[in-house]
This record gives sequence, structure tokens and C-alpha cells, in this order.
Amino acid sequence: MNDKNSPTLKRSLSLKYVVFFGLAFMAPTTLFSTYGVAAHSTNGMISTAYIVALGVMLFTAYSYAQMVKAFPAAGAAYTFTQKSLSPHIGFIVGWTIILDYVFSPMISALLLGIAMRAYFPSIPMYIWIILFILIVTAINIMGIKVAAKVNTVLLFLQFGTLTLFVVFSIKGLLNGHGAGTLFSILPFIDSNVELSSFMSVIPILCFSFLGFDAATTLSEETKNPRKTIPKAIYLITIIGGLYYLFGSYFLQLIWPDFQSFKDAEAAYMEIAMYIGGNFLVSYVLAEGIMSSFASAIASGTSASRILYAMGRERVLPAKIFGYLSPKFRTPVYNILIIGIIALSALFLSLTTAVSLINFGALFAFTFVNLSVISHFFFRNKQRSFIGTIRYLIIPLT
Repeated sequence: MNDKNSPTLKRSLSLKYVVFFGLAFMAPTTLFSTYGVAAHSTNGMISTAYIVALGVMLFTAYSYAQMVKAFPAAGAAYTFTQKSLSPHIGFIVGWTIILDYVFSPMISALLLGIAMRAYFPSIPMYIWIILFILIVTAINIMGIKVAAKVNTVLLFLQFGTLTLFVVFSIKGLLNGHGAGTLFSILPFIDSNVELSSFMSVIPILCFSFLGFDAATTLSEETKNPRKTIPKAIYLITIIGGLYYLFGSYFLQLIWPDFQSFKDAEAAYMEIAMYIGGNFLVSYVLAEGIMSSFASAIASGTSASRILYAMGRERVLPAKIFGYLSPKFRTPVYNILIIGIIALSALFLSLTTAVSLINFGALFAFTFVNLSVISHFFFRNKQRSFIGTIRYLIIPLT
């Protein structure tokens, strides 16, 4: 399919753009929208829960970093398992992770449609969904550099949300609101918490870190990927974890009585109104819309690269899935297909889509960890004391 005259993915991304891409996929402002439910499940120990989730995800991030050093290709989990385990397992993993990446733009479209319908009830929701998908598709077609720059702007707006929340929270705490102090162990320890309830929310919070894995799909568009991508994987995971930890700490301090929320799913809006009034509420709502764009652009990019890798190797029809635009050097057909699938937001429920994403991510994580063991411990026989820890114990943890 790819001869010397065929277009190739353009290697143009530096470390910062890969990190921004992964964080945009992660959509860290989901911290706020999930806070109320998570606080109930952890009995207020949400910050501790995020620390545990970060620790868990660092082990999986380690496995992705090792595999991308061995196989710096656009196929990510698909390529890792195909090369390390078997082509058949790679095919299955490829399709399951595609569930994650392909359905993410659809979820973003649905969430945006719901938000815009609340703002403009006279305009049908399907108008917003279709417009959203058209914009995201156009950005992804125009090239990875354009998508990266757009996502960078949208990502910094998300960090602006955290900054505003923290500033207003500090002001409120200093004025005696909430816990009335800037330093407390309240978000970390509660003697009344049930361990089973606490641990049950950890897997859910782990999915908040999705994004470091997506960075591996940019291996063929990144400068010096064997060094850049592993660094990006760790940075994305750690920065995202600090965002969640910092934000959840102040959310808990400014409103310690998490049982008193009128609606747990909209708890962050009650907190925003309490500490910042209509200004902060409006900003948070607007940024929620912008984060939907960032996440959809990043997930659409990732999905199109995995489909491209499968098409290039003729696992899927090469003329469609292995095609790159000579002008934009992007897998245009794949991006269009993802846009069409995203239109399922017009009739598919949010619950169904989220369950598909969680299954796809968990399945891929499991097999990437197994790929490390297969490739390094068994095939390359790295079984020294250090090798056993790095390539057997850590992936199994």
C-alpha cells in the first residue's frame, strides 16, 4: 500500500504538543462534573481516591512507555499486542480500543448537545450535534499540527477553570466559608468510610486518566518518538493526577458537607454558585463545552490513526483505511467514518456509550501489560533480577 511515492504521516510534533494532546483527550475538567457522585462513593475521601487511582494508572503508563520504545507505530495498543502476542489478539484489541476512541467524540457531541439545548431550548439538539461533529471533523482533516494547536488553546482554558475555582475557594475559605482553613486532612481521611465502597470508585476514577494511552497513537507524527512518547505518557498521567488531586482538595474544603447537595450529578454547579456566583457558573458551563471539543478532536485523531495502522497492514480494506490525503497527510476517510459514527449521538444513550468505552479501555490496558511480559520477559529473555521486576512484576501489578 505504501510505496516510496505514497504520502506518510508527518513527523512534526514536539513533546509539549504530545502532552497537550493527551491532556486534552483526558478532559481534566471532568473532575468537576463527576465530583458529587465520587464524593458520595468515597465518603468525602475523594483526594485519597485520586491518589490511589494515580498510583494504579502509573503502572499501566509504565507498560505503555515500554511498548512504545519497542514499537513506535501509530497503531498503539493494536500494534503492541499484534507484535508481542499474536495478530489475532492484536485484531481483537484493536477493535476494542477503537470502541473507546470512536465513541468518545459521540459522547462529547451528546454532552454538548444537552448543554446547548439548556441554553437555547428553541433550537433542536440535533442541530448542535451535527454542527459540533462537522467542526471537529474539519479540524482533524486539516492536519495534526492544526488539531494540536486548537487543543492547546482549549486545554489552557480548562486549566483556567481550575485556577478560578482555586482562587474563589481560597477567598471563601479565608472568609470563613466551608472548612474555614486552607490546610486540612478532611479530603484524605474519614474513619467512617467503608473500604468496599471506597475501592469500588477507584476503577471509575482510573478512566479519568484516559489520554496517556492515546498519545501513543501519535508515534509516527512525533519527533524522536522512542524518547518523546514515554516522557509524554508519564507527564500526562502525573499532570492529570495533580489536577484531580488539587481540584478535589479545594472542592471538598469549600463544601465539606457533601451529603447536602441537592443533586449529586450537578454538585459542582452548586459549589460554583456558592463561591463565585453567576460569573463562575457561566465560565464553568462555557468551558465544559470547550472541553468537549478538545476531547473529541483528540479521540478522533487517535481512532483514525489506529484504523490507519490496521488498513496499512491490510487487516482492514487498505484503499479506505490505509489511505492518507496527499495534501493534509491525514487519514481522511477514517476521520470521515468516525464523524459519521459520532452522529449516533442523535439516538444512542449516554449510558450505553460510556459502558462501551470503559470495556474497551480496560481490555486494552490488560493486554498491553501482558504484551510487556511477552515481549521483554519471554521473547527477549530479560530475566535478571531487575528485568524480572521491570518486565514481569510491574506489568502484573
